[in-house]
Amino acid sequence: MSRTARTTGPGISLAELPLRPELVGAEPYGAPQLDVPVRLNTNENPYPPSARARAHMAREVERAAGSINRYPDREALALRADLAAYLGFGLDSSNIWVANGSNEVMTHILQAFGGPGRTVLSFTPTYSMYPEYARNTHTRYVTAPRREDHTLDAELVTAAVAEHRPDVLLITTPNNPTGTLTPVKVIEEVCERVDCLVVVDEAYQEFTEVPEDSSLALLARFGRLIVTRTMSKAFALAGGRVGYLAAAPAVVDACRIVRLPYHMSAQTQAIARVALAHRGEMLAQVQALREECQGMQEWMRRAGLEVVPSQSNFILFGRFADRHGVWQEILDAGVLVREVGPEGFLRLNAGTPDEMRAFREAIGPILARPGVLVR
Repeated sequence: MSRTARTTGPGISLAELPLRPELVGAEPYGAPQLDVPVRLNTNENPYPPSARARAHMAREVERAAGSINRYPDREALALRADLAAYLGFGLDSSNIWVANGSNEVMTHILQAFGGPGRTVLSFTPTYSMYPEYARNTHTRYVTAPRREDHTLDAELVTAAVAEHRPDVLLITTPNNPTGTLTPVKVIEEVCERVDCLVVVDEAYQEFTEVPEDSSLALLARFGRLIVTRTMSKAFALAGGRVGYLAAAPAVVDACRIVRLPYHMSAQTQAIARVALAHRGEMLAQVQALREECQGMQEWMRRAGLEVVPSQSNFILFGRFADRHGVWQEILDAGVLVREVGPEGFLRLNAGTPDEMRAFREAIGPILARPGVLVR
């Protein structure tokens, strides 16, 4: 065979490989990545960093490349200190753990505190990756339904804990895909009444009406509380892959045990530190996106859609008799939204004014037809 000839390897199918039993028939997670004019399906920030911030990132990446033959700081101490300073609440680097996206952060939590014979409890509808984190760490995943309006209160949560006796309790606020808040007072009551690990996923906290009203304020009182965040959304750093948690130093030490060596590249650490140094600029569009989201919710209600009140940068809306058909029609008009959540609903994230206009123009003719919505 020529040295330049291309081969795809031996002829073997996935079904013929010795997969773990729980992976047989599974599909890889991921929202559609399609080349369309308007992409509003993955809750990204549509505004890239400024030319000034990008130039600073480039300089720091070039600086990191000067020692790329050496391993990066495996503890990411400088980045963790920067994140602690950003969060406030008296936190320091010993309270912060950082990884490649909040996906890896959550995996570290379940590697450390989940596993065979242990259980994680969440509340549906919620983020569709949670059961995969559990599956991949051999942790039993159980759920309890949210209230009809998608909210949680301490009574509902503690009753579910009493029923399922989880090792890890997972509360998402604002919740994905509904955008529903769980008040800090509820988290406080739950922490007072349960003895399991309580993980509060605040991936979209910066988009809420009062971002400072965070469960971070409870960390000084509750050693088994973990608050997770991401730089993918408000910081417009989805391509940078940086997630983090804040917790007691002992929790951070547990994550250090299970993390792979040198898991955060030097380039990733450098880019994240630049983003934090420019945080005023990087977060400058958050209020505009919040206003776009709130304004779109009002427009949707006037258009006859059922809308779940959202405190995030995305909206769950419906109900459609054939949501996949509506999703496809919107896509055919050049706008990509997400087919996720309860049956009959779609999810849209806030974009630029032009992107919001494109969505309204795409869905308007669809809503004008009889029978599209379930009344």
